[in-house]
Amino acid sequence: MISADGLTVEFGGTTLFRDISFVINEKDRIALMGKNGAGKSTLLKILAGVRNPTRGQVSMPKDCVVAYLPQHLMVEDGRTVFEEAAQAFAHLGEMEREIEALNRQLAERTDYESDEYMALIEKVATMSEKFYAIDATHFEEDVEKALLGLGFEREDFDRPTGDFSGGWRMRIELAKLLLTKPDVLLLDEPTNHLDIESIGWLENFLIESGKAVVVISHDRKFVDNITTRTIEVTMGRIYDYKATYSHYLELRKERRAQQQKQYEEQQKMIAETKEYIERFKGTYSKTLQVQSRVKMLEKLELVEVDEEDTSALRLKFPPSPRSGNYPVTMDGVGKAFGGHRVFSGVSLTIGRGDKVAFVGRNGEGKSTLVKCIMGEIAHEGTLTPGHNVRIGYFAQNQASLLDGELTVFQTIDDVAKGEVRNKIRDLLGAFMFGGEESTKKVKVLSGGERTRLALMKLLLEPVNLLILDEPTNHLDIKTKDILKQALRDFDGTLIVVSHDRDFLDGLVTKVYEFGHGRVREHLCGIYEFLETRRIENLQELERRN
Repeated sequence: MISADGLTVEFGGTTLFRDISFVINEKDRIALMGKNGAGKSTLLKILAGVRNPTRGQVSMPKDCVVAYLPQHLMVEDGRTVFEEAAQAFAHLGEMEREIEALNRQLAERTDYESDEYMALIEKVATMSEKFYAIDATHFEEDVEKALLGLGFEREDFDRPTGDFSGGWRMRIELAKLLLTKPDVLLLDEPTNHLDIESIGWLENFLIESGKAVVVISHDRKFVDNITTRTIEVTMGRIYDYKATYSHYLELRKERRAQQQKQYEEQQKMIAETKEYIERFKGTYSKTLQVQSRVKMLEKLELVEVDEEDTSALRLKFPPSPRSGNYPVTMDGVGKAFGGHRVFSGVSLTIGRGDKVAFVGRNGEGKSTLVKCIMGEIAHEGTLTPGHNVRIGYFAQNQASLLDGELTVFQTIDDVAKGEVRNKIRDLLGAFMFGGEESTKKVKVLSGGERTRLALMKLLLEPVNLLILDEPTNHLDIKTKDILKQALRDFDGTLIVVSHDRDFLDGLVTKVYEFGHGRVREHLCGIYEFLETRRIENLQELERRN
């Protein structure tokens, strides 16, 4: 369906990737994987036609409809949520008007036997057939289903898009793309702004639609659930696996082991050859053999081993100072903004060493309650911090608070204590700031890079209550694994707001669910909670029916 042939991208003297080719077939659901900076988003933009490669081309049938969701959107205001999503069907109105105009021409013309008249009849017939084949009668119902599935309430439909944050606007754009019923969907980090329920809805939609999908995502569970093929972009080339992400990891490990073995054998051969050249370069009887070996080394294609595997690296927190038995105690806590009631009657106790998740649909008050705990906003009821509680807080705006004049290395060196100081380079490498990246000034980093650096800085400070608000949005899967293991080893108390099921699995033992103005406690892990919610939803559906 879509064919990429010999794609090469070069800029600033650097080759991002060279001469890569692959085909996207009907119903392929492909995960585009690779570390940050490998060229995944660039490749997706080339497939979408919004960027040109240095060399190579992308070809597809004329009638192939491709829809592209970028990580960052430029959006316009002026329509309501429903009107904006319904723009997916705007082409139907244009098609209908064109058919009407052609019919008027037919009614006005009298050259019934001419070739032009017959061509006009044929055009009207073709367009009409295409128009009536599209079930436009239910488009409002389709728009409604998509918006509700992505987390909007009915009362949101008539609100202007300007009322919503960037994350919610991303959902409107995603709804619009899905409603166009494209042949190929290109999605760059679609789950970053979705809550757990909406991610589940999107998974089902992509699986049931039967369309081709190419997705970049750092959400391991999402990728595993929807994809059947994995294309890895690494070191300027690609590897194509007819396998899910989990299976690809196993195959990749085997491939890297083989590369390592070949590399070591080649390095041994090179060393022996150089030694021979050095030993006999002045010996007349060995001149031909020496020249032969020199030429052989010049022509030798060096074996490359894919980027270093840092999965064995462990990030260790400094010991946390001991807090009281109950770092957070709430009784009847509530919050309203003007006439809008976010939640009320929240009574909960978080014990020392607890690791809990705040989950629920966006806008239900998770971040608001975190701000109450932080003492940043006033609230109703009583909220008591425990004895000797030292809070470490990560929020999305944390990145903007970093000193732009410091380098990446200086930023971490300023907070690293004890044995961690000896491993700063390894730590920076694990968080994708290896080599020259560590000498960059903070002010030249991208938003995602700053987020990673802010999170890394926080993890090195001696605290006993960590509050992380969506910490994984800009982390690749390997870095998330390192962070997750560090949090599991953390001897303090953890509150994490996240929609990443795989990240929460095995990390938290208690889930607080936000919804409909209240907070419910679930004494279980994330998957037991999701199973409970699924059963409750089915029961609710049966009651409605």
